[in-house]
Amino acid sequence: MLIVDGHLDLALNALQNNRDLLLDAYTTRCLESSTPGKGMAKGTVAFPEMRRGKIALCFTTLCARCTGRPSPHIDYGSPMQAYGIAQGQLAYYRALERAGQMRIVTDCEQLEAHIDEWTQWDALPDPDPDTAPPLGLVVTMESADPVLTPDQLEEWWSQGLRLIGPAHFGPGRYAGGNGCNLRLSEQGVELLAEMERLGFVLDTTHLSDESFWHALESFSGRVIASHTNSRQLVPHQREFDDAQLRAIIERDGVIGVTLGNWQLLHGWIVGAKNEHLHVTLDRAVDHIDHICQLAGDSRHVAIGSDLDGGVGTDEFPSDLDTIADLQRFTERLSDRGYSTDAIAGILHGNWINLLRNAWNPQTADPVSTAAAGRVSTG
Repeated sequence: MLIVDGHLDLALNALQNNRDLLLDAYTTRCLESSTPGKGMAKGTVAFPEMRRGKIALCFTTLCARCTGRPSPHIDYGSPMQAYGIAQGQLAYYRALERAGQMRIVTDCEQLEAHIDEWTQWDALPDPDPDTAPPLGLVVTMESADPVLTPDQLEEWWSQGLRLIGPAHFGPGRYAGGNGCNLRLSEQGVELLAEMERLGFVLDTTHLSDESFWHALESFSGRVIASHTNSRQLVPHQREFDDAQLRAIIERDGVIGVTLGNWQLLHGWIVGAKNEHLHVTLDRAVDHIDHICQLAGDSRHVAIGSDLDGGVGTDEFPSDLDTIADLQRFTERLSDRGYSTDAIAGILHGNWINLLRNAWNPQTADPVSTAAAGRVSTG
């Protein structure tokens, strides 16, 4: 079954970690076997594995912060530096597109043609990953700090950016992110107004609670959470509580369940041994099911794996070795009582329908393929 992944940091992974994503994950692990550092020799994402896992489309980031707390390769001392880094990440995607490896998708016509091509390939008796179409990218920005001023957004739109999360971790230029309690800044309110005018999708994932509600008050466009989980199951600020999840559902948005163990299971500590804890993809299904029960259907949840988010296999479910193993969700969801249509919605249809509605609301079908699927009570 085709998969749309709502969150990958492909450029950050390739450029910060100096990984050639054209190589398979196992070759890269071999090359990094004597390289110290978080996640080294344990990577989960590479283009061959994406093709093998039928990841037809993903939302992939431009990520550079400017919070006043500089940190190598992620948080920069000035907005101009953050702008330059994000432009370099965008240039990486354009280089991949030029080489025929990727296809940047920016409108409904491109989306339909891309999904049709992948669907035809997937319908072959034994589709060969080496003959798969180019991987599809929807370009997102994780932290709007690289946007020099709100009136620069039109330039970013023309370059292919389509979704924006105003903050990441810490106090961003436009909004408070995870780990703080700040609202939108004055420029943040202006940013959201310009996003709405141009048609950007707002990704609320990393917003502080205060910024989350301030953003929903200030923005009337399409709203998602590309990669977050349930605070009911994992009680810390990085996840959303039921009121936040319901607010996204009521705006006809989609929540992408993410796969870091610390976000799946309360008590998991990143970088610790955690021998007493065991996490599998079934725990991710718990979060999926929680969101479905809140919504009363399966139209508002999807996958936002974040599998290349700076850590390795030891920080993800034990039954997931590479991104190709996202295919295991088909069996896991079926075991919980989800129908084939519901599973198709969760794995690809809900994200596709979200983009259709965002990019062409006059003609988009308001009901995704998942609507006919039974909501599990397991």
